[in-house]
Amino acid sequence: MKQLNVLVTCVGRRVELVAAFRRAAERLRLRLAVLGTDVSWTSPAMHRVDRGIIIRPIAAGHYVEDLLDIVRRHDVHLLIPTIDPELPVLAATVDRFRAAGCCALVSSPRVVEICRDKLATHRTLRRAGVDVPDTWPWAQAMRRKKHRFPLFLKPRAGSAGVGSFIVQNLDELRTFGMRVHDAIVQEFVEGAEHTLDVYTGFDGRPRCAVPRKRLEVRTGEVSKGIIVKDPAIMKVGRRVAEVLGECRGVVTVQCIVSPRRRIRVIEINPRFGGGAPLAIHAGADFPRWILQELAGRRPRINPAGFRGDVAMLRYDESVFVERATTVFARSRAEARATGKTP
Repeated sequence: MKQLNVLVTCVGRRVELVAAFRRAAERLRLRLAVLGTDVSWTSPAMHRVDRGIIIRPIAAGHYVEDLLDIVRRHDVHLLIPTIDPELPVLAATVDRFRAAGCCALVSSPRVVEICRDKLATHRTLRRAGVDVPDTWPWAQAMRRKKHRFPLFLKPRAGSAGVGSFIVQNLDELRTFGMRVHDAIVQEFVEGAEHTLDVYTGFDGRPRCAVPRKRLEVRTGEVSKGIIVKDPAIMKVGRRVAEVLGECRGVVTVQCIVSPRRRIRVIEINPRFGGGAPLAIHAGADFPRWILQELAGRRPRINPAGFRGDVAMLRYDESVFVERATTVFARSRAEARATGKTP
């Protein structure tokens, strides 16, 4: 293969992820072109990929067809999804991408649905013996005679922390439950939140789980974190991936570690997490392993080969765009011509 072409969809602010794939290709001595899609040129990473392509929103109903057109026109070998809403449609159409010569690195429809439905996540993990907080549909929680406040309320199919609330009493439980669509209620768990980046590669077998303690979160994404090389937490991350069974690529597992060292899983996102660059920097080189597998090589992965006690302290960095008025006008013109509303 003379050159690998990788497409990062909904590329948004994933500048660090794009850079990580480039570094991995350089180390492997592979020629790599990174393409990115988004609905607007105002997405910073669109100006850091080799080729940015405006695409219609997922909700427009033409998402897969638009991506397949890009795959065919630009000979894309690998597709990396980055946000939750695109996962169900991509998981259901993996065969179409394969037929076009592209590997869509997304978990199976069953896994995506379990992870999207937080009540199904709870039930699946509990049946497998994984420690999870007690969880109820909101209507069932309201019917309970006794409540142990505080409780945690969130959408059954939400993401990025949108619509999540700590509720302190029955009135708040009722009010927020009526406000949040299809809400679920969880036992509130005290402790330190950790996110695990679990590498499952192309065959679904968990090979490496890297725990990141979340020190600070901004707009739903970690802004400060530190690698905690804890074998017990790592074991939980691998176990979750084993229970799911049909994962692909990197899976993000969120858990809370209580002061008494009880590790309780609260959520799973079957995609690259926003904080994955920290795990990559610490030595879990997911992009390199993915590119090796794509090129037909078998990566050598040491499950504990990453460094602990490495911190990520994020700050704002600007992407400067020359002739910006012209660029954004072109974005609006493309939208009008094709119905791709940015």
